Amino acid sequence: MRRLCDETDARRLLNPGPVAIVTTSWRAGTNAAPIAWTAPLSMNPPLVGCVIHPHRHTADMIRFSEEFAINIPGPRLLKQTHFLGTQSGLNVNKLEAAGLGLFRGQRTEPPLIEGCLAWIECGLQDVIAIGDHTMFVGRVVGVQALEEAYAQHWLLESPEFSPLTYIGGTRYAVIGSPREAVIEVDTLGALVTETAEEREEREEREAREREFREAEGLDEIE
Repeated sequence: MRRLCDETDARRLLNPGPVAIVTTSWRAGTNAAPIAWTAPLSMNPPLVGCVIHPHRHTADMIRFSEEFAINIPGPRLLKQTHFLGTQSGLNVNKLEAAGLGLFRGQRTEPPLIEGCLAWIECGLQDVIAIGDHTMFVGRVVGVQALEEAYAQHWLLESPEFSPLTYIGGTRYAVIGSPREAVIEVDTLGALVTETAEEREEREEREAREREFREAEGLDEIE
């Protein structure tokens, strides 16, 4: 049954995507904040976007430093990820308080977080006001990923090495169960929704179910 939702539910329906912990560095300070709204924007040049409320400390840090890094955590960093979203970097060194290990990036100053699955370093390309939020467009200057997690696409072979996604509130999930899309079209070019092999498997399954129901006398009871 379909149900009507509020217009603001669109943001949750378009998730889950990988959570991005955005790290920044300006003068002697560093900051980190989990961001749910991120997206690739261009392949050439390679651009990504992070949508952040303009009043957040992370937004100021990006404007001042003109660079940022995206750290993509897995389930091992669930508690640390959520903790980073409950604190303000104006009042506390969040990375230190979360007990996170750090290492230097290859091309930018923001620290990268140990224990994540992938890291994307960005220089600030553009700042675009969108409604009550701001999109920070980053030009990608460096990318790293764990071999166990990524090889031209997310492998999703183990929950431990699968991206953490944000559902809403305090709820997160892990991306998993990859499926290969194999399509077949008929002579008119229409999609064949069930291949001959799938149809045979379904018919065999239905036959077994009928035999079971007959043996148990379930059809007579109904």
